[in-house]
Amino acid sequence: MHSSCHICNGFYGPCFEEPVCATCHAFLFPEDMSHSEAIAIFSEKTDDGDSGNDEPTDLYYGVERRQSQQQPNPPPSRPQPPVALPRPDCLVERLEMLSNPREQDDLNPGVVECLPPEVLLAVFSYLDDMSLWSVGNVCKRWRRLLHTHVAGEQWRSYTMRRWPLFKPLFAVQDWFKVYTELIDSCPCKACLRQMALQSQPPGEENSWRRNRLRNELKSLRTDPPEGIEAAPLDQKCCHWQATITGPVGSPYEGGLFYLYLQVPYSYPMCPPIVRFLTRIFHPNVSRHGHVGIDSIQHNWSLALTISKVLISVQSLLTDPYCQVCMEPAVGALYMKDRSAFEDIARSWTWRYAMHDAISPL
Repeated sequence: MHSSCHICNGFYGPCFEEPVCATCHAFLFPEDMSHSEAIAIFSEKTDDGDSGNDEPTDLYYGVERRQSQQQPNPPPSRPQPPVALPRPDCLVERLEMLSNPREQDDLNPGVVECLPPEVLLAVFSYLDDMSLWSVGNVCKRWRRLLHTHVAGEQWRSYTMRRWPLFKPLFAVQDWFKVYTELIDSCPCKACLRQMALQSQPPGEENSWRRNRLRNELKSLRTDPPEGIEAAPLDQKCCHWQATITGPVGSPYEGGLFYLYLQVPYSYPMCPPIVRFLTRIFHPNVSRHGHVGIDSIQHNWSLALTISKVLISVQSLLTDPYCQVCMEPAVGALYMKDRSAFEDIARSWTWRYAMHDAISPL
């Protein structure tokens, strides 16, 4: 657990046991997938009927260019001034909230604790699953209400919605405990919520990306790499969840590690964003879950696929690269005291990455 934000060291407020506080997260990891869109220089035209002088029809241009191609001679119209759509800025909002204290509520002390169960359950019915789970950690009374009035099948539905690749090897008796174990194992709950929001990147999808991802998904389903599973979470394949089984002989053996991938519309020109959804003690994985792989960060190639990216992440579990580390302290421990590093990594694997095999107490 983290006592303070490792970016601002608590300057913007508490981080609530997360690696970064809410303000730093809104600045560093926005929810709108605002990637810098690259202009593709490839087309899908074949040699049939192509003289070599025709302009490609499916380049990765912006919306305005494609609309102008579809309507070569638009009727003249009076020019309208551009209207800037309001766009919420999470960072500005949070900074304003921190600089302007909230007015005190005109409530008597203890009135919330005295609310009848019918009122509390009516309020709980408007909450999403993560907020409902947080409610269960407020006090014993609220947790008893949840256990009494929220069915286990509903918590099972919540679990499979957040972790669709979760396949328990035992008969689950209490899905609320399983949900609790999985959500406590995530390094950043804000990223877990972001995965469920499934926001779409700016721009439009091109057919090259669509066909390539369709072929990659078909290959992952028919001939998946050993110990790797991946599936898209939305129809346009912008959000993926993947699992990697800890390699045999490594301190991560027996663990099942969940990953979250964001695939922009500029893919495969631009790499996907890869984050761990399971805590892992590794030099090349930050405390926030980001993976430090050179092929993704700096040397991205069109030949790389989602499957190859996941294989590269899996190879890091057996052969960490400690010359450049996401967590320098972990890399120093790996270089100086390998046995101590493996003991900590193995304990983290037992604690955070074996919920499919070990029933929660």
